[in-house]
Amino acid sequence: MAKENGKKAGRIDPTWPQVPEGEHPVTELAADRQGALSPYGDLTFPLDTVPYVHPETQINK
Repeated sequence: MAKENGKKAGRIDPTWPQVPEGEHPVTELAADRQGALSPYGDLTFPLDTVPYVHPETQINK
């Protein structure tokens, strides 16, 4: 633990969560696999169809 008036006092993160005595703050996500989680959710690739509609601009005349 860092000392308040020691060399490490400036390295204490003021945004660190306050938890009850004996508890530990959770700093990582729990996942069922290692590595980065998919930004696409539970989709399985390749998809049968792509849910994309290309935008078309209609010019007012």
